[in-house]
Amino acid sequence: MKTLKYCSSFILMIMISLNLSAQSFSISADLRARYELRNGYSTLRPDSTSIANFISQRARITFEYNSDKIKLKLSPQNVKVWGDVATTSKNDLNNAFHEAYGEAKLSPKFSIQLGRQEISYDNQRILGAVDWAMQARSHDAILFKFNVDSTNKIHVGVAYNALGESNYKQNYTVAQYKTLQYIWYHGDFKNFNLSALALNNGMPYIKDNKEKIAFTQTIGLNSNYSKKKIKAGVETYIQTGKIAGNKALSYYAQANLDYQWIEKLMTSIGVAYISGKSNNDNSTTVKSFNPFYGTNHKFNGFMDYFYVGNHNNSVGLIDFNVDVLYKIKKASLKLTPHVFLSAADIYKNGEQEKRLLGTELDLTFAYKIFDGFSIESGYSQMFGTSSMELLKGGNKDNINNWFYLTAKFNPVIFKH
Repeated sequence: MKTLKYCSSFILMIMISLNLSAQSFSISADLRARYELRNGYSTLRPDSTSIANFISQRARITFEYNSDKIKLKLSPQNVKVWGDVATTSKNDLNNAFHEAYGEAKLSPKFSIQLGRQEISYDNQRILGAVDWAMQARSHDAILFKFNVDSTNKIHVGVAYNALGESNYKQNYTVAQYKTLQYIWYHGDFKNFNLSALALNNGMPYIKDNKEKIAFTQTIGLNSNYSKKKIKAGVETYIQTGKIAGNKALSYYAQANLDYQWIEKLMTSIGVAYISGKSNNDNSTTVKSFNPFYGTNHKFNGFMDYFYVGNHNNSVGLIDFNVDVLYKIKKASLKLTPHVFLSAADIYKNGEQEKRLLGTELDLTFAYKIFDGFSIESGYSQMFGTSSMELLKGGNKDNINNWFYLTAKFNPVIFKH
């Protein structure tokens, strides 16, 4: 009820101001429901388990106000699994603000944006909105935006988290950063663009019954080239500093090459290297790269075997992949096979195992029925190896697959 009251007051305030000056205001909706069949999703299915079926849902409405000096955005949402509360329940605790921020445009080249907001850059490998997840991801942060000129811009972001109001220091127990700072640069050039990111991530940990902060620095470049039918991209990052008091040194590199054969058909080949640490390595140095706050479902296979709440501090990953995308009018069909290998050696009882972890096939179909309504479906299957079994458990000989079907409503309800 409080969320509804705040939104009603916000709308009333905006409608009054629109009558006084030339400003813009819009209301849009994002309602999606997704059925999933999970049978070996994110890990090989153990023999004693059965297939999972469920429907999850997002209901989000976004109010956005813009003037030459101020931008305000409010996005209350409800996220749930069908049946997670009784039909007569008075209390639904799944309500929250996905975004609630204001931006002050202090000059044509400089603005300050603060509040709950998505932080998403480039291909979302390190910082992303995670739109695949029904709840998505947003941060409580302040953002300084510098538009140097029409082709160059710089963003500086700062976040500091606490459990709540208090008179004395409290340990921060939420499973995320205590403090975060970053600087991002992006430049557009002829047939080429370049981004640079430096991220300082401060994670709390307990040592000698006291809270300490371990700072990890992630520094890297993302570049893309496009000319006629060819697109190419390269990105690389180094990660250093400390993780839970231990020295960290790890690496990430990715490259892809796309070719548009005809208007309807495009193919892409790619490879990604994510450093890891052998399970036979007893050193305290953290050698496994962590993509932190990226949209990790987008990478390394849609079955989320890697880096979607799992596979951190492990043997890393090498991902060879091919995309075949076919588009016709309002529909698209995409096939993506992956071949996964460990980046570091795997051992079992002192004997080295094969680095091949498995092969995944992803098939997705999307169709825009009309403006504001679309459907999307996908099927994936993992063909794991004994090395995958060793890392994740389960049974590689079981059929390990996943299916989803999503209906999306995203109309613009009002625009002035």
